[in-house]
Amino acid sequence: MTKTMQAMQIKQYGQVPVSATQVPLPAVGATDVLVAIRAAGVNPIDTKTRDGEVKLLVAHQMPLTLGHEFAGVVAAVGRDVQQFKIGDEVYGRPRDARIGTFAEYIALDVADIALKPQSLSFVEAASLPLVGLTSYQALIDLVQLKPGQKVLIQAGAGGVGTIAIQLAKYLGAYVATTASASSAPLVKKLGADLVIDYHQQSFDEVLHDYDLVFDTLGGVNLRKAFTILKPGGNIVSVSGLPNGQFGRRRHYSWWKTWLFSLATLNLTRWAHKYHVTYQFLFMQANGRELAELTALVEQGKLQPQIDRVFPLAQTQAALDYVAQGRAHGKVVVTVAAE
Repeated sequence: MTKTMQAMQIKQYGQVPVSATQVPLPAVGATDVLVAIRAAGVNPIDTKTRDGEVKLLVAHQMPLTLGHEFAGVVAAVGRDVQQFKIGDEVYGRPRDARIGTFAEYIALDVADIALKPQSLSFVEAASLPLVGLTSYQALIDLVQLKPGQKVLIQAGAGGVGTIAIQLAKYLGAYVATTASASSAPLVKKLGADLVIDYHQQSFDEVLHDYDLVFDTLGGVNLRKAFTILKPGGNIVSVSGLPNGQFGRRRHYSWWKTWLFSLATLNLTRWAHKYHVTYQFLFMQANGRELAELTALVEQGKLQPQIDRVFPLAQTQAALDYVAQGRAHGKVVVTVAAE
């Protein structure tokens, strides 16, 4: 095995292009797994990380290899690792402090990976960890979505939306979603019961008495979400602002938690006004939950949706495409690791 690898890195925060760099192969700790990456998913969090928009949540050292999810083959294991062996096909989402999947190899904690679904290609599998875990943690961990409940999933044709619709239907919910007319056939195929063409109608003029809004857009769409919920309903947002509850749940310092509370005063007022709960989600790595998603894939309950595939050398083009917000499903880069 070579002692260096290619990685797509940035040297500072800001809207700067990633550049191909030769870096040392990562060290493998006692509970780590070294994976030869075959493909890596591209997500909005990658551009937000590059631009420094999540510095308050995660502090990264520069230079930084971007990338938050992958599929690949185990190349080495730490001395305390017993769950996986060299040659296993795995996928995962490394924890925040160890991102870097736009590279030929990654070393990460064994708790952050699971066996890749055998029915999926490496490209398909690489598209699933981040959006799959985001959907799982929103619908199951935070609100325990129940059969018969009504949920609005914003941007149903997006990366998170395409998986969240399928997971919500598996859980027995009635699913409404927003999408363009051209995307309506896709989200209906995935199981959406009601599709609202956001070019023609505003969802708050159509929906009422919903149990949950899964917000992936933020802004004015988040504000409107409060008005369609029944008392006791929930909003889970991945695009709004972190609030004090989030800071306490994640054990941030008192001043950072206070800052979150201050920044979300309007959200707190709206939640009180409509007698609902607002929760911010910043998804966490979780190999156990990823294994549960693997089982759902193998049962035919979840199927990743791929929009475009780029080679690793065109990672910047992949990031630019994702930043446009027009992808139907996921964008993936392929990696040639030996």
